[in-house]
Amino acid sequence: MNQAPSQTARPRTYRLAELGLLILAIAVATSAYALVGLGVEDTIPANVYGYAAWLAALGVILHIIVWIKAKYADPVLVPIAVLLNGLGLAMIYRVDLGRDEYLGSAMTQLVWMSLGVGLAIVVIFVVRDHRWLRRYTYVSGFAALVFLLLPLIPGIGKTINGARIWIGVGPLSFQPGEIAKILLAIFFAGYLVTYKDQLVAAGPKILGIRFPRLRDFGPIVVAWVASVGVLVFERDLGTSLLFFGLFVAMLYVATSKVSWIILGLGFFSAGAVAATFLFSHVGQRVSGWLNALTAEEYNKSPGGSYQLVQGLFGMSNGGLIGTGFGEGRPNMVPYAESDFIYASFGEEIGLAGLFVILLCYLFIFQRGIRTAQQLRDGFGTLLATGLSFTIALQVFVVVGGVTRLIPLTGLTTPFLAQGGSSLIANWMIIALLLRISDNARRPVEEFHTGVLTITEDPEPVPAGAPAAEVDSADAEGAVPAQGTAASARTVDEDAPTTNLPPADSREFDGEAPTTNLPPADDRALKRGGTPNDTDPTDQRPTGGER
Repeated sequence: MNQAPSQTARPRTYRLAELGLLILAIAVATSAYALVGLGVEDTIPANVYGYAAWLAALGVILHIIVWIKAKYADPVLVPIAVLLNGLGLAMIYRVDLGRDEYLGSAMTQLVWMSLGVGLAIVVIFVVRDHRWLRRYTYVSGFAALVFLLLPLIPGIGKTINGARIWIGVGPLSFQPGEIAKILLAIFFAGYLVTYKDQLVAAGPKILGIRFPRLRDFGPIVVAWVASVGVLVFERDLGTSLLFFGLFVAMLYVATSKVSWIILGLGFFSAGAVAATFLFSHVGQRVSGWLNALTAEEYNKSPGGSYQLVQGLFGMSNGGLIGTGFGEGRPNMVPYAESDFIYASFGEEIGLAGLFVILLCYLFIFQRGIRTAQQLRDGFGTLLATGLSFTIALQVFVVVGGVTRLIPLTGLTTPFLAQGGSSLIANWMIIALLLRISDNARRPVEEFHTGVLTITEDPEPVPAGAPAAEVDSADAEGAVPAQGTAASARTVDEDAPTTNLPPADSREFDGEAPTTNLPPADDRALKRGGTPNDTDPTDQRPTGGER
């Protein structure tokens, strides 16, 4: 006997588990901050209690908001984000202490973290259902384009270290491409869930692999041209790789066709090789990667491989377990607090510590992909995958560049590196993943977003009831008309389908259950019989003969 949805067992919220992990993350981050002071100045920093209280307040406030507004959200995302952010603050403080002039960069980064957590809370309040974002598919695409073009506008665009990816207003600067990657993930998810049927159409088969039709190459060509445009006009290899990789990954998830991966790698490889010979800034990155240990490349200025080689030497000095917080020399590496913060960690916490950091990122990616698998709507699946892949690809590009697996790109390590733009964007990604995971695990009867409407089944009319009572019950919906549902449950095409009643008691978008069979009376008439008659050739006993 099926139970009513309201009587089914609800999934656990795991909010107390999240609180326990959050306390552990704050304790680890505060200990790292204190160890930096002990290692550099032989004393615990005087502001360690204020730092710990500020970090704890941000984490606990976000935890309470999640408990109230998204109680079924994933319990691992917030503690891991706080842990990575706290470790990054400790390392930024460490690099700052090694300078000739103390800049207070850690406190500035803590202010950016506060702004990022605040915007994450706003996202949780505003986005009550991730499917609401699908309405703004093309608005998100247009807004992303505007954000990408802002650095090219004279007067507000700024060129830093050869890349024109910043906008500046007075003393403040911001990287709009970090917000654009979120908007592009929304746009790609909405576009691909709408047109995926055309993109999976069969095409020619080459070397045993089925490729798409030639006329379906439009989206990937447009994405490739856009990424090359970022590379050419903004001179930013990392952002170009991130945007194109995001689109190809979401395209593969939407279509399940390996051929799109092959085409994407082919397009980007061709563009990268051409850019190496056509654009000097790309050629310098590739030359510094291939010839990093040569004296000529090491001593070249500007450009060269000095930064890369010093980072490798620092990680080598750290060995397996590192020199300890405050005991290394990360300041010998240019931009040790931002682009090369991963190498700074490698020197002071060693290879073992680097694996722990990578494991934290792997957990974020795994929880995002798991959320995508739990969702029942295509848009949410693609959006969760795209947001998770954005963080994973960015980590791969940064770590691959620092370890000389691929050329340096200029991207920053999520949550760890100094920089307000990246930190704000990544906290917004965490907020969206929290909302999506909450919707993935939330029981259907608890949806109050306006997308899903649920009413209780009416009480059955007793047999032999007076006609007036039957008419009254029929007026209230107790006796549905033919082809309608017994329950007034209406489900949006993207709504979760867990805990739904049997198919014959549902109504989708006001349509009757999909069947092509005529009513039973019509079928009897078509066979030449009369309504409610059986087939005349049927010799089985009927009625009282049974």
